[in-house]
This record gives sequence, C-alpha cells and structure tokens, in this order.
Amino acid sequence: MTETSDLTSVRASYDAVAVDYARLVGTELARKPLDRAMLAAFAEYVRADGLPGDGVRGDEGRGGRAVADLGCGPGRVTAHLDGLGVRAFGVDLSPAMVAVARRTYPGLRFEVGSMSALDVADGVLGGVLAWYSTVHTPPAELPVLFAEFARVLAPGGYLLIAFKAGDERIRLEHAYGHPVELDVYWTPPDLVAGLLTGAGLTEVARLVRGPDPRENSPQGFLLARKG
Repeated sequence: MTETSDLTSVRASYDAVAVDYARLVGTELARKPLDRAMLAAFAEYVRADGLPGDGVRGDEGRGGRAVADLGCGPGRVTAHLDGLGVRAFGVDLSPAMVAVARRTYPGLRFEVGSMSALDVADGVLGGVLAWYSTVHTPPAELPVLFAEFARVLAPGGYLLIAFKAGDERIRLEHAYGHPVELDVYWTPPDLVAGLLTGAGLTEVARLVRGPDPRENSPQGFLLARKG
C-alpha cells in the first residue's frame, strides 16, 4: 500500500518531537479528572464484559482480551490502562515515539504500525483506544479508520475515542519546540457518532468538556460498543 504524503508528514513530525513531547505531556492526565474518568469507565466496561482470552499476548496474570492503544505516542495512556487492569499494548506510526515508549515502559508491548492497516486479526480485541490519534485525519477519511477499528474488535468489544470537538482545521508548523507539518481537525461529536454507527459501533456514552487553560478547543470523548 502506497503511503500518503499526509502520513509521511505526521510520522516525520512526531519522530522530530518524540522526546520533548513525552517530557511535556507525561503527567498531563494528572490534571484532567474527566479524561481519567472516561478511561476508567472504558477499562471497567472492557474488564466486565468477560470476553474470553484471545492469544494476542500471553499475559497469564490477567484474563480477557487485549486492548490496543492506537496512536499511543510515548505510551503514557497505554501504561495508564495497564494500571487500570486491562491488557493494553500500543501501536504508533512514529518509530521514535515507539522507541521512547519502549524505554519508558519496558514491561509493555509497543509496535510501529498504521491505524488504517493494523497487523491484528479480525475480531480479537476487547477494546480499542484512539486517544486524540485521529485528529490529523481529514473527516472524510475517518470511515476507513473506524471500519478498521470495528474489524479488529470482538463482538461486545469497546472503542473509546478522544478528539477535539468543533468544526475547524488548524495548521501547525511549530509544536513542542520543533518545526512540524501537521493539520489538526476539530470534529463535531454528532459526526463522529454517526460515522461510528456506520462502522457497526453503537454509542454507549459521550462527554464534551470545555478546554482547560492549555487547550484551544472543547474536548470530545465517545464510548461505543461493537455488536
């Protein structure tokens, strides 16, 4: 599959900022109680569903199916999920981000990969997390990603997506102390919900909160279930 220029720019930008990004956002969840609450609810739903093991990872200490943190960056949210009792592993487009994640959390699994073509079999995951990882995807291309998320989820599995709520495109040419080439898309929550429904995922809950002092848009969170 030929990679688009947008994906090449996203990878190069996050490769450039990886170390500083990890340093600057590493403790971000500590000041965001509503974000933590959505992650806690997602983890509880995944744990409570009781889906049988999948063979994705031989973690004898925990039952149930694995959860993929897609666009995991330096692994901070993957580790947070692990701390909430789910079998989380991370996938990211940026090799530099994956290298930082592996150094920081050597007990967890991180892989380089694309959200649009996951190296995961059909219907094997108990959960998929897309924590702001779709914000660089034009809304017209979101159905491809959501179909891939639905493909890898087991029936009864859950998706949690976090995104910038709104209807705007922002061009970033400098971020985290480095030059970058990134488009950031703010997406209406109703649009996200409708596209997830089109992918076969049923909305369970949503939250839209106002921006904190370091953010420039409302933040959206949507929890959905397959089947």
